[in-house]
Amino acid sequence: MKKLLDIMAALRNPETGCPWDIKQTFKSVVPYTLEEAYEVADAIENGDMDELKSELGDLLFQIVFYAQMAKEQNEFDFDDVVNAVSEKLINRHPHVFAGVESGDERALHEAWEQVKAGERNEQASTEKASILDGVAQALPALKRAQKLQKRAAREGFDWPDVEPVLAKIEEEIQELRDAMQQNNQASIMEETGDLLFSCVNLARHLNVDAEESLRACNQKFELRFSYIESVLNKSGKSFQSCSLNELEALWLEAKAVKTEQA
Repeated sequence: MKKLLDIMAALRNPETGCPWDIKQTFKSVVPYTLEEAYEVADAIENGDMDELKSELGDLLFQIVFYAQMAKEQNEFDFDDVVNAVSEKLINRHPHVFAGVESGDERALHEAWEQVKAGERNEQASTEKASILDGVAQALPALKRAQKLQKRAAREGFDWPDVEPVLAKIEEEIQELRDAMQQNNQASIMEETGDLLFSCVNLARHLNVDAEESLRACNQKFELRFSYIESVLNKSGKSFQSCSLNELEALWLEAKAVKTEQA
């Protein structure tokens, strides 16, 4: 770890460091951090442990980068980051570190959320504190929607079961149809967002992670689309030369093939 920290300090040395690293700021590094996090997820999904090792190193480097910049501003350093997360983990796991009886998994989850809520209350003043504080704006929209809903649900702001959620989706679809008939683009965008938000709510009620579900769907689409591309290339055809019925038939064929392979 010391070797990595020393490398980072050398890269940021204003006289002998790397010009690119020297000019970076907290904000300018954020896009790279998000990219590295998704590359870690891709390596895990692909089951590539060598790639995962490499990507975890890249992600760790992002943390070291922020810590070095903070150290230069006399805010905190890498040791402070490590100590803070260590204390947080100890506080959030009293059943491991304080001898508190753990109970089942549901009880553990509830205790975890209670501790997190207490931490948020300590960090915010009474006037400014909100149940939704701390849900990062930079999260992917689906993930953030699910976290916002989860926070609200813990306070009782939620449907009792899945049926009203399904009804809400049907209602949002109709409102989107109405906006389309009026040809009001602003309303269409708003109603599309409402529909997506309701679909995320459905996923939450079904104990499905909306972000992961969509990522899996994207991957499935890519596989099926690639199959169609392969068939068309072998036949000398293009998408433009095929009718919608032909493309639909190929799509169903791709579904069947992938199902058999699975």
